[in-house]
Amino acid sequence: MTNPIITDLENRYTAKKYDASKRVSADDLAVIYEAMRLSASSINSQPWKFIVIESDEAKQRMHDTFANNFQFNQPHIKSASQVILFAHNPAYTREDYAKVVDKGIADGRTKPEEREQAFGGFAFAELNTDETGDTSTWTKSQTYLALGNTLHVLARLGIDSTTMEGVDSELIGEIFKDELGGFVCEVALAIGYHHSAEDYNAKLPKSRLAMEDVLQVL
Repeated sequence: MTNPIITDLENRYTAKKYDASKRVSADDLAVIYEAMRLSASSINSQPWKFIVIESDEAKQRMHDTFANNFQFNQPHIKSASQVILFAHNPAYTREDYAKVVDKGIADGRTKPEEREQAFGGFAFAELNTDETGDTSTWTKSQTYLALGNTLHVLARLGIDSTTMEGVDSELIGEIFKDELGGFVCEVALAIGYHHSAEDYNAKLPKSRLAMEDVLQVL
């Protein structure tokens, strides 16, 4: 099949070693960040926060979060161009959704007189809230929508990436407490350019299950 989307996805892979001398350009970063902001989410909830680890000081702090676990991902922190924390709101409330509704009014998507009706969608958030007010199962899922969108954007831009669920959420919560503001990070994304000589995964062929094994048209 010849299609630029398919080419993007065929070329995309998980980088295993980064070239620390190469950095993502400011222009490409602007595209990436805007694409993240425009990601889809259930009821347009946008229950996320994206924290970019870029400076040497921030990278050292992130490096320190691997003190106890997942050291196999630690080398990416200082060699990648940036590391992005995909954090979710573990207790998404009506007040949080009100920000979405009011932004919709400001953008002309919702009429001011229909503000209260616009809260109808929040019923879905309530369905995904437990008796303690925890919404993390639902809101974490939304961050993965943003993550998937970001992976394709990176592939289109020719930028390598490594999705890291192997992160210490507890230590990240402690070390980046001020930046997270109560949000929780359980997945991060390293971005940059792979090391041409040392990234073994770059040379391996793409492998996916056959179409008939995963797709059924009724």
